[in-house]
Amino acid sequence: MKRILLIHFSFMALMFCAPLADAQTSSEKLKNSRPNIIVIYTDDQGFGDVGALNKEAKFETPNLDHLVNEGVSFTNGHSGSSVCTPSRYALLTGRYSWRTTLKNGVLGSEAPCLIEDGRETLASLLKSQGYHTGMVGKWHLGMEFPGTPENRDWSQPVKDMPLDKGFDYFYGIPASLNFGILAWFEGRFAKVPPTLFTNKKKNERHIDYRIMPPYDITPQETKEKLGKKGFEVAQDFTDNQCLTRFTEKAIDWMKTVEADAKNDKPFFLYLPYTSPHYPVAPLPEFKGQGQAGAYGEFVIETDYHIGQILKYLKNAGLDDNTLIVFTSDNGPENSWKQRIKDFNHDSRGDLKEGKRSVYEGGHRVPFIVRWPNGIKSPGRTWTKPIGQVDLLATFADLMNMELADNVGEDSQSFASVLIDSKSVYRRLPLINRSDAVKKPRYGITAENWKLILPSTAKGEQVELYDLESDPSEKKNVANQHPRKVKELTAKINKIIASGRTTKGTYQKNDTGYWEDLSWMTEEEYKAIASETK
Repeated sequence: MKRILLIHFSFMALMFCAPLADAQTSSEKLKNSRPNIIVIYTDDQGFGDVGALNKEAKFETPNLDHLVNEGVSFTNGHSGSSVCTPSRYALLTGRYSWRTTLKNGVLGSEAPCLIEDGRETLASLLKSQGYHTGMVGKWHLGMEFPGTPENRDWSQPVKDMPLDKGFDYFYGIPASLNFGILAWFEGRFAKVPPTLFTNKKKNERHIDYRIMPPYDITPQETKEKLGKKGFEVAQDFTDNQCLTRFTEKAIDWMKTVEADAKNDKPFFLYLPYTSPHYPVAPLPEFKGQGQAGAYGEFVIETDYHIGQILKYLKNAGLDDNTLIVFTSDNGPENSWKQRIKDFNHDSRGDLKEGKRSVYEGGHRVPFIVRWPNGIKSPGRTWTKPIGQVDLLATFADLMNMELADNVGEDSQSFASVLIDSKSVYRRLPLINRSDAVKKPRYGITAENWKLILPSTAKGEQVELYDLESDPSEKKNVANQHPRKVKELTAKINKIIASGRTTKGTYQKNDTGYWEDLSWMTEEEYKAIASETK
């Protein structure tokens, strides 16, 4: 059974096309309605790290504020997980990562790509609709490098990477900087391959580390100097150049497809920045800006680069029909605690906890969509739940596409919220999860109610929160609402065991029952799966 996406394409053309000459045919109008799409994905940026979303912020983000003022701000928007790799998988595939073999934590730089061959992604979906597709930035979903760390052959191509998952162009790095194999990869090769070695060095400006020259000839030499075996790095790589390089390469690539974008062949750019994830390494010209130390400067620098993207679009005449999604892969790193003490800046935006947590601070993140030609009544706020996992269905909806049952199983279109300021859209339950912890916990959010289930750790209890009255999750009301606990438990069990959130036929998870589902027995899991087949 296929999910039929509801918005008729002729209606979309009527809603989104710029005024055109009467002589223009209907088909030409339809072509011109397709927007360019840019997804800007920051790393560990909390809900409170956008000026327009946090009146108490200790730094300004004028370019992000511009997106808020001219778009829709989803103040109940959620990443697919509370850490990096799982969130990126969910964003690109419309499917939760815990359905794969990765049940906890993140991948390293070198690993089989978590997106299996044949799995539809944002890039492959849009490519099938005639889009140019480019990615610039941090991947962190696994790549296959030639040889082994002890015996590389960098004349051979990198495999199982963005170019194999729907992207025409790739420039970036394989994962977070602390995982190594650091080089400026373009396509399947690095002009300067990572033949030297290094590890984390002291950061004089923040409680983390730096990745910067000088580098070593052997991993053993690094161990003698830093106490840790060296990982691979290119001679020309420096951590604080990531944002500049990514922005420049993104603009360079957009220039190559600019003419096509003005002539019925739009582009999709996925731009996952490395900031403000560690290492917090703002460029010297941002020193002293804001009132939140080096971290604040780093967010200010990130905002500056986003401004450069916006400036290019405007100068190129592409601004009005470019749909921009800005969001973050999870909540803020643990340094949020120190920032509250030192600067009275709360990167969480007064939510509970941060990165890795099942609580709101772990996965409720900035989520902004701007599209001048398409969004009705811009400057709006949408307070009901949506997820990054929903982008696949939303983009398909805007293309008037049908999604097969085995595509975007957890993705639900929120396109109606963009085009209708009076939308009555209701999101099916979202699944939240703590991650990269010893005992992951699962939660489910259905409208204003959020249920958190215990893991296998001792002493944990069922928790229920009314997020409308208690967004900071301070009062557990599970004992007062046993029926709601039972109802939401049944819903999360079905979503997990049936292989999907949306309507459609049963889809098998990549594994059978796993131990983190401690509130549900294996027999219950199998019974639900059998019922939905």
